Amino acid sequence: MMVGVVGKPNAGKSTFFKALTMADAEIANFPFTTIKPNIGVGYVRSECACGFFKLSCSPKNSYCQGSNRFTPVKLIDVAGLVPGAHEGKGLGNQFLDDLRQADVLIHVVDVSGRTNERGEPSEGCDPENDIRFLSEEIDLWFAGIIQKNWEKIRTRVQYENKDLIKELAVQLSGLQVNEGHIKRALDEAGVDEAAKFTGDAIERFARTLRAISKPIMIAANKIDVDTSKNYERLKGKYEITPVCAEAELALREAGKKGLIGYTPGDPKFDVKAGLEPKQQKALDFIKAKILDVYGSTGVQQCLNAAVFGVLKQIVVYPVENESKISDSKGNVLPDSYLINEGSTAVELAYKVHTDIGSKFISAIDCKTKMRVGRDHRLKDGDVLKIMAGR
Repeated sequence: MMVGVVGKPNAGKSTFFKALTMADAEIANFPFTTIKPNIGVGYVRSECACGFFKLSCSPKNSYCQGSNRFTPVKLIDVAGLVPGAHEGKGLGNQFLDDLRQADVLIHVVDVSGRTNERGEPSEGCDPENDIRFLSEEIDLWFAGIIQKNWEKIRTRVQYENKDLIKELAVQLSGLQVNEGHIKRALDEAGVDEAAKFTGDAIERFARTLRAISKPIMIAANKIDVDTSKNYERLKGKYEITPVCAEAELALREAGKKGLIGYTPGDPKFDVKAGLEPKQQKALDFIKAKILDVYGSTGVQQCLNAAVFGVLKQIVVYPVENESKISDSKGNVLPDSYLINEGSTAVELAYKVHTDIGSKFISAIDCKTKMRVGRDHRLKDGDVLKIMAGR
């Protein structure tokens, strides 16, 4: 699973990415700062199971802060997109190729309207145009790939009696789409056979398939300088989150230096050490103009919404010792895993290790102390001891 951070140049993508990952992404005030994609690890926030058991946990693959478990998820920050990208304009070909890996997209938009379509500083630009053009470019990219492969698909379906869904899945596998995505898109687009794939039908199918396989969330970045009230105008029309990536990055860096106590996603922070006047002024601004107004910087909320809301993931904890809620070395709740909502106990076993999955016998729900079978449906926050044969 991978979350893509996308948008036009200079909208704040790399700042957003760096705030989530604390990776060394290049940040500058000019177009195409990101030429090669930045790939890193962000963390989704959820209530840690340590609170249920009233234990102090010792995470290995994740971390716990203030009884909140932060579970890793891969992120990719790709080159800035400009109109005409599907035709190769700007860094379009590279952007779209990098985009193939993502399962959900967070579109970082300069909601202040101070960046034009080429990523250059400007005034009075409408961020709604950015929202529209990015989805349009990706939709046209999907349509172009389908059109390019259509004769091959049509021939196999009509003359070799191949299955339409399977043929589409083979030809479009590079887009990270599966047969489930394709079947749903065909149904919703009203295309039920190869003979109906006209130009309009291909475009309709492409738009539907993109929306299903690469849904887009909107991060209304630079909310602190949105003097035109663009966010207020757009929030009723789109699923959009107010964001100040610069503020989140500042808070995380201050926390890393021990200047403040801050849990990502919180509406407040605590000063831990003496601050210089410039630092105090910056933190006062973040508190008054962002946290007190919007309840957070919005960065953590965007990632959580993408992973838990759009991709329907849950967090579960495999352990080896059901009494101590630990692994064999005594680490309490050592690992947290993201897994699809509705997954079974055996699917978690396979995620931990293929051998454990193939030799699965049963599992113990550590919260209820009940033994469960391979088809037991997992819930968010479940803690399981998996028993497997040798």
